[in-house]
Amino acid sequence: MKTAVDLNCDMGEGFGQWVLGEAPDEELMSLISSANIAAGFHAGDPNSMDRVVKLAQQYGVGLGAHPGYRDLQGFGRRYIRTSSEELVNDIVYQVGAIREFGRRHGIPLQHVKPHGALYMEAAVNEGLSQLMVDTLQKISSDTIIFCMGISKTYEMARRLGHPVVREFYADRDYDDSGSIVFKRQVTRPDPQAIAEKCVRACKEGRVRTVEGNDIDIEFESICFHSDTPGALEMGRAIRKGLIDNGITVTPAATVLENAS
Repeated sequence: MKTAVDLNCDMGEGFGQWVLGEAPDEELMSLISSANIAAGFHAGDPNSMDRVVKLAQQYGVGLGAHPGYRDLQGFGRRYIRTSSEELVNDIVYQVGAIREFGRRHGIPLQHVKPHGALYMEAAVNEGLSQLMVDTLQKISSDTIIFCMGISKTYEMARRLGHPVVREFYADRDYDDSGSIVFKRQVTRPDPQAIAEKCVRACKEGRVRTVEGNDIDIEFESICFHSDTPGALEMGRAIRKGLIDNGITVTPAATVLENAS
């Protein structure tokens, strides 16, 4: 049974006057321990980055860059065919933006978590994952990478000795392989059922798949998405469920430090 876990959420996912999702960043920030902040390519702009990074500093939340495909119209959930070198350059560009806003507000960059289709592509693309991890080691060697446990990203980070955190997805389904089932449109989940799913994963290390089977799952962080309908109620239920079961919610860097 886990006694401590990170709780992360994707934040700042809008652009200019447009905002995706119904949950205010301020209220979500009070529930989580790590924030993945949109860095301008799939969502986000300089003003939103500045605002949400400042919120992370105020709430003592671990700061994360959330780089995606250059795809504002598709919210970074459409696959773009290009080279690994171009994608990693895009990642470096976006990581730099979040890191500089962090410096402005006196909060260090804790982690990098690719967004959407880029996250899923890195999970299966060994060359992309290796180049991404190798590059992050050069520019920010202590910055944690967030990924799925069964991914090439996790495999490469472990092989190259880079700090890495595995995620458990609260508001996404799993298949029997241990991969999340990718959906562009997500319906409003039952907050209590999501909380119970997270608590069970922490206590038993198991999750029910879409095929109806139970599989083992290992992770250090639980993720839910701010654009999922009912995200605020879901986040509150997850946090309450964890705390009521004696599980501390703490930033990913602390989870890794305590595990070492």
